Amino acid sequence: MDDIVRQALLKWPNVPDCRGWLALDARGRWYLRDAATQARGGFPHAKGDWLQHPGLLAFIGRNYLADAEGQWYFQNGPQRVFVELEAAPWIWRVAADGQVVSHTGCVATVERVLLDEAGRVFLASDHGLGLVHTLDVAVVANLLDRGVWDSPEPVQAQVLAARFGFVLSPQRHASAACR
Repeated sequence: MDDIVRQALLKWPNVPDCRGWLALDARGRWYLRDAATQARGGFPHAKGDWLQHPGLLAFIGRNYLADAEGQWYFQNGPQRVFVELEAAPWIWRVAADGQVVSHTGCVATVERVLLDEAGRVFLASDHGLGLVHTLDVAVVANLLDRGVWDSPEPVQAQVLAARFGFVLSPQRHASAACR
């Protein structure tokens, strides 16, 4: 976490959380979802504005964390901006040598490979579960063929969040908790 963020937390400790306004798609792209976008529906149906500014993306990446309930958020100064996830908290890019790096630039060590019913490849790692970027599925297939990683474990996508302890939609999670 950036030092300026830590200082803001100390200065303003009681800023309310923000939900529904930031999302991460299955290709590692961040989206800003204003009230009009949210009114059109949940993520990923209503995506919002694709964030592309390198400095902002780096800031979000450095301050991207999870709470004790598995809700991922961006600590924006004193405010937690919870993230709507399309598939998983991490989106992995995979190099031909097997190096795995997240959408935020975090290097990970693969623990196991999972394959869901739609053919999507997930990697469980020392940082948690992530979806392999679609452009790197062939690289993963090659690594599997070469025996670098064990054969993929079949899994149903609907059980991944509970199994790996993350919340796809903190906005819906909070709404359910208030009932």
